[in-house]
Amino acid sequence: MANLVYKRVSTDQQSTARQNFVLDEAGIDDPVVFEEDPGTSSRLHPLQRPKFRALLDCARPGDTVHISEMFRLVRGTGHILDMLDVLHRDRLALRIHDGAFSAMDLTARHPRTGELLSTVKFMVQTLAAAGELQRDLQREPAYARHDDGHPTGSGTLSTVTSCTERASQHSHAVRTVTHKC
Repeated sequence: MANLVYKRVSTDQQSTARQNFVLDEAGIDDPVVFEEDPGTSSRLHPLQRPKFRALLDCARPGDTVHISEMFRLVRGTGHILDMLDVLHRDRLALRIHDGAFSAMDLTARHPRTGELLSTVKFMVQTLAAAGELQRDLQREPAYARHDDGHPTGSGTLSTVTSCTERASQHSHAVRTVTHKC
């Protein structure tokens, strides 16, 4: 079984240093690394990205795809559910090593029907929506000011961040039953 590692940064000014740190800390045995060219847009569906396509072409049933955090692979809820379907179809495991999704088995399926568990769908959609909201809020000017000089929206980013951190902490309590295809 191969350990396939996927890395991506959104702009030429970013580096994979944090991803490297997280993945190195995970102690992945004999990783085969697929790293997109810098600036590969997160707006592209993962199946349209050259290195992720190469990863899927290389993958065999039983292999594990490793990513540092979910948003290195996907942008939003639609992409996440699409990718879970592809990984299930190809019988690949997904291991996310950091962030709100790191404690969940996102490939858990119903033992009788083989469908993605509704609890997994719910958690994925909820955490992905929170992540999208946080990303959108971070793009807004954080220190816009009223005419009186006081910041507008103060506390918004910290509130979203603390909610996401709490969701991450509580996700360790979420357990799903796994089975092999």
